[in-house]
Amino acid sequence: MTIPARIDPVTAPLTPAAFHILLALVDARLHGLGIADAVEQLTDGDMQLGPGTLYRSLKELAAVGLLREAAAPTAGDDPRRKYYELTDPGREQLELEARRLERIVDAARQRRVLQDEA
Repeated sequence: MTIPARIDPVTAPLTPAAFHILLALVDARLHGLGIADAVEQLTDGDMQLGPGTLYRSLKELAAVGLLREAAAPTAGDDPRRKYYELTDPGREQLELEARRLERIVDAARQRRVLQDEA
């Protein structure tokens, strides 16, 4: 029996949760709850990350080097909170994924699934 090769999470398409987490970290270091709030705002409430999805995704994204733990933005922040920031590879992967999604939306427009707004 042959065991299939494991898909490299860095080159595979990002999950929606991972994509939105990285997008939330483009401009700021955030702690877990701050990331969840930013994702909810970015998606107009369409995506709400529960604690399991959020912290599992953060752990996986850190393990492959797309984000890392960072120092709190200000000295008075709660020391129990872990802050995260985007890495250069994370920014590159986010851009690749955004371009992939853009191609999908372009294809939907070409097939008149989506109409350009006037």
